[in-house]
Amino acid sequence: MCLILLYAFLSVRREGTLRDSESRATVRKRGVERVHARCGCRPVPGKKRRPGGTRWLRTIAVLPLLASTLAACGGDEGSGAPTLNWYNFPDDSGALQKAADRCSQASGGRYRISYNKLPRAADGQRQQLVRRLAAEDDSLDILGLDVTWAAEFAEARWIREWTGTAKRRAVEGTLRVPLQTSTWKDKLYAVPYNTNTQLLWYREDLVPTPPRTWAEMLDMAEALARQGKPHFVEIQGAQYEGLTVWFNTLINSAGGSILNADATAPSLGPPAVRAASVMRELANSPAADPSLSNQMEDQNRLAMESGTAAFELNYPFVYPSMKANNPALFKSFRWAPYPRVDADRPARPTIGGIDLAVSAYSRHPALAFEAALCLRNRENQLTAALEGGLPPTLRALYDEPAFKKEYPFSQDVLAALESASVRPITPVYQNVSIAVSHTLSPPSGIKPVRSVDTIRDQIDDALRSEGVIP
Repeated sequence: MCLILLYAFLSVRREGTLRDSESRATVRKRGVERVHARCGCRPVPGKKRRPGGTRWLRTIAVLPLLASTLAACGGDEGSGAPTLNWYNFPDDSGALQKAADRCSQASGGRYRISYNKLPRAADGQRQQLVRRLAAEDDSLDILGLDVTWAAEFAEARWIREWTGTAKRRAVEGTLRVPLQTSTWKDKLYAVPYNTNTQLLWYREDLVPTPPRTWAEMLDMAEALARQGKPHFVEIQGAQYEGLTVWFNTLINSAGGSILNADATAPSLGPPAVRAASVMRELANSPAADPSLSNQMEDQNRLAMESGTAAFELNYPFVYPSMKANNPALFKSFRWAPYPRVDADRPARPTIGGIDLAVSAYSRHPALAFEAALCLRNRENQLTAALEGGLPPTLRALYDEPAFKKEYPFSQDVLAALESASVRPITPVYQNVSIAVSHTLSPPSGIKPVRSVDTIRDQIDDALRSEGVIP
């Protein structure tokens, strides 16, 4: 099949140069019809064709990917069972490869799953998928999407809607908030694979009782500073996605949101000013780590392990890391719910995670839906949790004895997930996130009212597809 597609591709290009007397549109139409005839494929229903002027841009985009595409789809030739290519984040624990192997075996020879690792950085992952999907690369079958990508990919018609039995199985037993990240315009476009959320981590030897609110935490940190004890509050203050997550958590915890309910306009308002004020207050207090404006999750982890901090807002990966890297400090390392903005309103920490989608250009969509459900089934999610440290999206696993033993904080994670918030669900999320993180960086320079006004203007431009990404 791949050799046929390659031959047809080259033939279309050759016809465009040999038949100078014909229009480019006529040549292109004949070439496309030839591709369809040879490969037995048809265009995705409802897919609008791009203007002819983009043909050469698409050709250039395809060429760097051609070799990897042929390698990825070569397994179908003569093997009997198709190879389903699963593209996901690079997992070092081996849990994802085990899932691929288990599901391949469970298929009874009907398909084989090949786990392909995307770049480590989220930006690199998205860039590779976007380029290949824009080129209508049919060697992609199952896609591991960051929880902020589903709306963008669905709007571009790069991923297929989940319907019927597949949708029912995807929704059954799945936590409600993670499902929101895979839904766009009331349609399901992905299935939650894993999730994540932050807790408050603290040193019990310094703080016998954890704070319930941000105000309490800053007061405790200042008191420790006066005593000359470790007192920093570690949180993500660098100009990147983590800063947007911090702001999103605070604004939702204050009763607001970045966008309105249908994602057509900024919401913000007083809760946004309140959130920005909390960020500024921390950044200009003794509780702030001097490196706050450059810190990401891993720098926070290292600072806590070094013994200079009393508090840390971070994901559960810090727990096994502290246990391995500083056993003495681990003895007093504890966790608590994310601190509230207002004492009478529960915190709503932002969730992360990965959703699994099926490419619109997959040659085996029915098998891809089936395989995606297998990859995130009970057994594979439990393995990913125990070996990869990835909190599951299936509610029942939080009652699993093995999971509760490995995750002594599992019930706190579950409680956070059930009341959690999601980042704005919009096809232009990348622009929204950049508007937030650039405006609020560095946190010490935030001017709450003015900064929120700037965010509102930039988001409004982004939603109208105006302006340039800052």
